[in-house]
Amino acid sequence: MAAGSKTESSVKARAELALNDEFLRKAVRFTTERLRGGKKKASEEHGNWEEWRERGKQIRLHTIAHLDYYLNLFVDNARSNGVHVHFANTGEEAVKLSLDIAQHASAKSVVKSKSMVSEELHLNHALESIGIEAVETDLGEYIIQLAGEMPSHIVIPAIHKNRYQIADLLSKEAGYTLPPDTTALAGFVRKKLREKFLEAEIGMTGCNFAIAETGSIVLFENEGNARMVTTVPKTQITLMGMERIIPSWEDLEVMATLLPRSATGQKLTMYMSGITGPRREKDGDGPDEMHIIIVDNGRSLQLGDPEFQELLNCIRCGACLNACPVYRHIGGHAYGSTYSGPIGAVLTPSLNKNIAEWDDIANASSLCGACYEACPVKIPLHDMLVYLRRRKVESGNGNKLESLGMQGFATVMGNSSRLGGVLRLGKLGQKLVVRSGVIKTKLGPLKGWNTYRVTPSLPKESFRDRWNTLDQELKQELRQMDPAMQRRMEELVKKREQERKDGKGGNGHHG
Repeated sequence: MAAGSKTESSVKARAELALNDEFLRKAVRFTTERLRGGKKKASEEHGNWEEWRERGKQIRLHTIAHLDYYLNLFVDNARSNGVHVHFANTGEEAVKLSLDIAQHASAKSVVKSKSMVSEELHLNHALESIGIEAVETDLGEYIIQLAGEMPSHIVIPAIHKNRYQIADLLSKEAGYTLPPDTTALAGFVRKKLREKFLEAEIGMTGCNFAIAETGSIVLFENEGNARMVTTVPKTQITLMGMERIIPSWEDLEVMATLLPRSATGQKLTMYMSGITGPRREKDGDGPDEMHIIIVDNGRSLQLGDPEFQELLNCIRCGACLNACPVYRHIGGHAYGSTYSGPIGAVLTPSLNKNIAEWDDIANASSLCGACYEACPVKIPLHDMLVYLRRRKVESGNGNKLESLGMQGFATVMGNSSRLGGVLRLGKLGQKLVVRSGVIKTKLGPLKGWNTYRVTPSLPKESFRDRWNTLDQELKQELRQMDPAMQRRMEELVKKREQERKDGKGGNGHHG
């Protein structure tokens, strides 16, 4: 899939293609299971993981609740460090600011470390449109740039490719055949990128976290390319989502514990760089000029929204993708946007505030809650997906047949006689399609389900039909029960019933 915005096809159509791509499914499943296993091991070895998750959640909740204060503090401190700070309300403004800085620096080439915000803005295309070469220096990003694709995963962009496919891509770039050997391929990329680091006038980065108390930015990486991007070129541009703020370096300790363990199962990333302004007089390296572009692009739409404000807590670890059974089957490109998996299914329509355009993306979930269990800062993505589905219906973009079907379901389930009648009709009607106890036909509403599985037939005797017999057996057992035990059970039932009447029974948690 070429890089760019959402394609015309639906999530369902793109998922269909992915489900028929056996290699993609195996590659994605293999890597996500490895990452998930690494996270599980790292969190168990760390101990009291849930306490750290709660601490991370509270830091993010507090920061987003006071985002204006911490943003102003960060900007004041960054500017006092000699940084040029810019605000971009829209993606278009962020792109224009980046191009203006590049043209002012008379840049011919830009080297980039991994930045999801620049992918969100499709900045590479904008740079190339004015004759500036943009080179991704993260290995995975470099590979998908050569392939002309979007990232398939937040942390591992080329998760869907093997070394043979990568060797073909790099051989075209090299002009000669490279062996499908990871050491040889990495060696070629290393040599190629070193030339690019030395040539580039501008280094461009993302921002994992911004420290409000000192005006610093922090980058997490494993390859060392971000260090090169921020030290060799004379000008540095950092694209920063407005929510990337945390109050202090002390809070960074919590994030530096949660993020790598959740993302890749590492205790620490190989490189964690803290950058506080451009190069000073006695510094041995670093940019002469540093710009930070703080990007809104729909993020502020979530502020004050009780259903979606927690979306801004995300630290972009990708753990929800690795845990999601849907993502593991269809990969990232089926989501049709820069951000994939459960976080993408919520983030993309929320940032765009365009449920009509993205009206099917919230359906790419089983609502199992695995994303919430995996999230290091406890974002209830499964609840948000339900909210999106509700808003879709409320905005008039719901499926009319589905609406009629739910009305019919409510009519039948609201009356026991109707339900009994429908079940009796169902038992008669299913005889036309039941084979060996299951329904395999792909007609009507059964088509989607039965394409990949089968529907069990209605039993000869339902639980409702059996209830009278079971009730008699239960009463017989109670009559045979020890009288003292029977009294205790009856007292317990009465007590619980009274608590419910008094409103002391508690409410079930929606998980």
